[in-house]
Amino acid sequence: MADRRSHTYADALPEPPTLLDRVAAIGARALLSLPEPALRIVAGRPIRCDGQQLAASAQLILRFAQAPADTPVEKMRALARQRARMLNAAHRIRTHRRAVTVPGATGELAARLYEPARTIRPEALLVFFHGGGWSTGGLDSHDMVCDFLAAEAGVQVLSVEYRLAPEDRFPAAYTDALTAYEHIVAHANDFGADPAAIAVGGDSAGGNLAAAVAQSVGLDHPDRRPAFLMLLYPALDAVERRPSWQLFGEGFGLTDALVTSFYQFYAPDPVVHPDPRLSPLRAVDKSALPPTYIATAGFDLLRDEGEQYGQLLQEAGVPVQVRRHADLYHGFANQLGIESVSRDAVAAAAAALRAGLAMKRSRPPTD
Repeated sequence: MADRRSHTYADALPEPPTLLDRVAAIGARALLSLPEPALRIVAGRPIRCDGQQLAASAQLILRFAQAPADTPVEKMRALARQRARMLNAAHRIRTHRRAVTVPGATGELAARLYEPARTIRPEALLVFFHGGGWSTGGLDSHDMVCDFLAAEAGVQVLSVEYRLAPEDRFPAAYTDALTAYEHIVAHANDFGADPAAIAVGGDSAGGNLAAAVAQSVGLDHPDRRPAFLMLLYPALDAVERRPSWQLFGEGFGLTDALVTSFYQFYAPDPVVHPDPRLSPLRAVDKSALPPTYIATAGFDLLRDEGEQYGQLLQEAGVPVQVRRHADLYHGFANQLGIESVSRDAVAAAAAALRAGLAMKRSRPPTD
């Protein structure tokens, strides 16, 4: 096995939480752990829509999760880092984390490798792309998510940054993601990974990138196709607004106006919106995709496109599991440190990832 440290430089771990962060996180977790009747009193009257009821704990967090669509992108990024730092303060780290770099389309990309203490298959690896509307988010905002997935699935997770909009617009994030994924497969031994047991996944905009990468590689280089595709509430279609946009476009964190802003940042020219690299749902041939797990949130405007994508994969003969978490809203993976319903939802994704990689057999290295 090649020395994994060939890709390592000085550890660059998240900014440690402050004492105030720790106090706030512990207090939030204690509050959200109250029995349901007590929590309901604090959260207020149940929110019901489309035959679903929002979890009381999620409803309470939602009060503090709104971000105006006209917030400057730099402030959005700062708020995302601040929120992640507070939420991470309540999460017990369960992996060894190392900073690495991987090539992107125009230069080196920062990445972070998560190695769990207890592995089901140490040579299995998930390449993870973070969400944030292609314009916010990064290694730190999704540190807790990647640590949790690695520990729960018992596999390595390699979280990869990519160029952000509006500074770098479509297809910059996609080309970075594709280049990084192909490098990781070609140099799997450098990460102690089996090239036949490399999955790709992400949340929200990161799910968009993961689906587009899996689609492209599956068609053009089937020998490098991911072993598994894991999508958490992905953005999959820049063209059509389905009924869930009308139902949940206001008041549930990710709003219609906010998604519109994200698309304006990343792909302002509507001519490119049907491009399957931006709208994977619109790819003509989906049969080359790997086995897939899709988690959607009941109170999410992206819910319907995620579920339609799953239906289209099934019709194309792709093994797929779609799991709707009817009592949650978009972004639940980022609050698993303080809220148990969200934690259970991400644990279900980790279990699917573990099962999806468990039976993969080694193939000859590609380099």
